[in-house]
Parts: sequence; C-alpha cells; structure tokens
Amino acid sequence: MRHITKVELKLILQNHLEYVNDNSKIELRANLSGADLSGADLRRANLSGADLSGADLRRANLSGADLYGADLYGADLSGADLSGADLRRADLSGADLRRANLSGADLDYSCLPLWCGGLLINIDDRLGTQFLYHTIQNILTSEYTSDEFKSAVSNSKIIEWCNRFHRSECERLEPFNLGDK
Repeated sequence: MRHITKVELKLILQNHLEYVNDNSKIELRANLSGADLSGADLRRANLSGADLSGADLRRANLSGADLYGADLYGADLSGADLSGADLRRADLSGADLRRANLSGADLDYSCLPLWCGGLLINIDDRLGTQFLYHTIQNILTSEYTSDEFKSAVSNSKIIEWCNRFHRSECERLEPFNLGDK
C-alpha cells in the first residue's frame, strides 16, 4: 500500500482534471492504484476514469464524487460515503463495499461484486428497486430457474416494487403463477 500525502493527492487531482478536459493527455490520468486513501476527504472530486484499483478507501468521503468509468477493482470501500456519487460504468468487481453508503449514487452500467464484500451496503429505495428488478427479472425469464422458485419470488408486492424501476426501456414484470403452467 503506497501512502499519498495531501499535497501529492491535490496535485494528482489537478492533473487528472486536465486529463478529463483533454483525454489526449493520458499521462495526467490519476493513477491511485494501491494507494492508502483511508479516511480521505474526496467530496465532489472528479475522478472519472481514474485508476483506483486496489486502493484503500475505507471510510473515505466520496459523496458527490464523479467516478464515472473509474477502475475500483479490488478497492476497499468499506464504510466509505459514496452518497450521490456518479459510479456509472465503474468497475467495482472485487471491491469491498460493506457498510458503504450508496444512497443516491448512480450505478448504471457499473460492475458490482457478487461476493460477501457486496453485502451490507447502505442503499436507498431507488437502488434497492434497481437491484430487485434485475434479480427478479432474471429469475422470471431464465429457462434454468424452476417454476417453484419463479412462483416464490413472484409475490405481487415484489413485482409492484420491481416495476418502479427508473429505466423506461426495461419491460414491466408480470407475476408468475404455477397455475398458469
């Protein structure tokens, strides 16, 4: 884990902003892979496209940060505040998000971990609905899921919540009834 001083971090963020404004300056792209940024105050920081893979971001404040397309592979984000962050297209695979605050965050097209580090995440109703929609939609449409399982998750309240999903291009879900088979 490499330690980054506040002065170094400020310079890295300033250079990264130049990269964001002119992508031809690839050498200015923030490379914070493996950096120790635990507890760092990165509120509203522009880290879009930054390499934060393997970084220690435990308890960091990233509220309102722009992390669009950021590489957060294997990052430790446990207890981090990511409320209102733009995490679209971010790679969160292998990241530890336990007890992270993702309320109000935008996770569209991001890669979330399906392991224990993806549990105990603090989410709001919008994200909960999005997660639920994706899960239930896959269960109901998979040819490998049993009819009993489809019926078990097809309760009218769950389907009602799923259909509150914010993406209009996604089809509405209908309850699955064993009796219809």
